[in-house]
Amino acid sequence: MRRGLVGLVLLAVLVPGGSATARPVAANTNLTVFAAASLTDAFPMIGPRANYSFGGSNALAAQIRQGAPADVFASANMALPNGLHRDRLCSKPVVFTRNKLVVIVPRSNPAGIGSVYDLRESGVKIVIAAQGVPVGSYTLQVLRNMNLTSVLSNVVSRESDVREVLAKVALDEADAGFVYSTDARTVPSKVRAIKIPAWAQPKVQYGICVVTASSHKAAARAFVKRVLGPTGQRILVHHGFLPRVKPRP
Repeated sequence: MRRGLVGLVLLAVLVPGGSATARPVAANTNLTVFAAASLTDAFPMIGPRANYSFGGSNALAAQIRQGAPADVFASANMALPNGLHRDRLCSKPVVFTRNKLVVIVPRSNPAGIGSVYDLRESGVKIVIAAQGVPVGSYTLQVLRNMNLTSVLSNVVSRESDVREVLAKVALDEADAGFVYSTDARTVPSKVRAIKIPAWAQPKVQYGICVVTASSHKAAARAFVKRVLGPTGQRILVHHGFLPRVKPRP
């Protein structure tokens, strides 16, 4: 019974709609978008007719290198699409949105965590994304910025994407985790977000490009244009993402 319940909760955490991968609305639409897991809720609202594959950006980039049939790549960093561009595997990437990191704890907060510094306490179980996954690399950057690398001794699990980190904490399998603020807000009844100081935040920029091997380049370019346009930007901001360009002071 518990195993069945955990499965149901995990589905609800990973994708509020109850599906791990968004399905196309129109069967005659062939556009395939590889996108960072943190875009799971926003992108289907921007392009409801596309086929989506959500996951860790590093894993998706590796699949593109191996010849996976993708038309668009949307990464949670700029390094991965820039690398594909250097190898002529995608168009020159552009920044389409930004994000920030938070620490999440279960609503019950059994470890009594009130700030990032509390993660140093002995016995605190922390889950983070693996190094190479953008959110995992950003997490390590935060810890270096705050001189808190000792926290890594409390890490009990390193996950393959941000939604897996979210699920572990939401299911009370960890005392804390590092995720994007946009992911934390998808399950407010299960987790609580603790802010990371602005001075310690990494530069979290998302990049998007058209895959060179795409068979649907016109549709791919149109999708990118929609993401960058007013409608796409409004949808991203609605889901908690930051404007692609910082507003001037």
